[in-house]
Amino acid sequence: MKHTAVLKWAGLALTLLIVGLVPLPRHSAQVRIGSKKFTESVILGEMLRLITTNAGLDSVHYREFGGTRIVFNALESGEIDAYPEYTGTIQQEILARENVSDDDAMKHELQSRGIGISKSMGFSNTYALALTKKRANDLGITTISDLKRLPELRLALTHEFLERKDGWPALARHYDLPQRNVVGVDHDLAYPQLLAGEIDVIDVYTTDAMIYRSDLVVLEDDSKFFPRYDAVWLYGLKAAERHPELLAAVRKMEGAVSETTMRELNNIVESHQRSESQAAADFLRIKLGIDVEEQKVSWVRMILNHLGEHLDLVRRSLLPAIVIGVALGVFCQRYRRSGQVVLAVTGLLQTIPSLALLVLLLPVIAMLGLPSIGEGSITAVVALFAYCLLPIVRNTFTGLEGIPRGIVESATVLGLSRSSKLAEVELPIALPTMLAGIRTAAVQNVGFATLGAIIGAGGLGQPILRGIRLNDVPLILAGAVPAALLALLLQFVIDGLEYAVVPRGLKNARSVRE
Repeated sequence: MKHTAVLKWAGLALTLLIVGLVPLPRHSAQVRIGSKKFTESVILGEMLRLITTNAGLDSVHYREFGGTRIVFNALESGEIDAYPEYTGTIQQEILARENVSDDDAMKHELQSRGIGISKSMGFSNTYALALTKKRANDLGITTISDLKRLPELRLALTHEFLERKDGWPALARHYDLPQRNVVGVDHDLAYPQLLAGEIDVIDVYTTDAMIYRSDLVVLEDDSKFFPRYDAVWLYGLKAAERHPELLAAVRKMEGAVSETTMRELNNIVESHQRSESQAAADFLRIKLGIDVEEQKVSWVRMILNHLGEHLDLVRRSLLPAIVIGVALGVFCQRYRRSGQVVLAVTGLLQTIPSLALLVLLLPVIAMLGLPSIGEGSITAVVALFAYCLLPIVRNTFTGLEGIPRGIVESATVLGLSRSSKLAEVELPIALPTMLAGIRTAAVQNVGFATLGAIIGAGGLGQPILRGIRLNDVPLILAGAVPAALLALLLQFVIDGLEYAVVPRGLKNARSVRE
């Protein structure tokens, strides 16, 4: 047939698109609970999940998938139905522009956004500054005001605290603090650095178990800068109307958790005695008389579950990127001026920090009514797709551009049409270079896909993030090692594909050029 090669390439592209774009059947839960990226929030999220499940609802918990803004926006857009929050954060950060003056004004403003707020769960988890007892004794400081005479101190504060309305900038102005050696750090990594003496002061939550386990000194807020951070539940009013059991579960937790109890639960989890789910189940059974049993999941089952999620993210982003990337590469080679713009744009996408790209895409995907967070997150897929494009586009362009002019002219003399010439001559010759770009994109994709866990998309990033939070090296390796092996496997598969489909003459020609 005259156009056999064209049909083969078109069939291959269509197959890749179908395999890459057809979604797997997704579990549609009745109630979706969120939590922020710290132990306490995850434990509270597990409590609500267990209570609602015990009440007969099909509930799912999107663990530790972001900071305040990401989680609140997810609630406001209906992506999740409830999550634990703190009154000080609501007033000073979420509703800072509205300048709410009291609890009634806060409640009214939240209701106008379709969000309800519970009464306090029974404890307050306030921001504070802390340092080791030895360092505090050496410096002779007990209050935040004492920091004014020590401008040389090294402070490592969480990124969110550095930006919050009730965070470092306002605190420094309130106390007239002179410190300039202030850096951003992940909350879970700050404690090891502090204990190692690499930094002097960190920001903490007052219910952090590490404060007491590491014998730290919490500086007194002597000028009363920080507001109360009473733990409450924020929930979607429509979700509560749809499922009264959700609101009943929220009510059961009002006033049920003391500060001491919360600190003990944090300690149990962070000292690896119990998982968040097990600690939550123990609390509900002992304190509230709710008999729930959280089944243990074996390490093998856990890894296989996350591996399946990871492969799904790779499949849905890499396969469409191969088709679109090759098409764009051909376009760039055919239309040079426009092609330079395409190469510049794909290059620009590659330079955007992955976390920033995820955050930038979240509101856009949510606005389109697509799943922006959690299982099946389009946000994660689109971000991974964008990162795959550059090596595929660039290598396709380079491969086509490197074909000797004489070969192209010979194909023209033989009477081949433009599409036939591309399918039968140019793409086969450029294939080794194209596969090299696909190989690079695939390996990068596997690594970047671990970041999907930040917005609840699952994958092998989930145990890595949890392991970092709990300082659990085996848990980190449970995510990192399979991810590395998966990247190697994809590389071997592409190498095998190249060996099978690329003619020996082209391989020899490439090795001579290299």
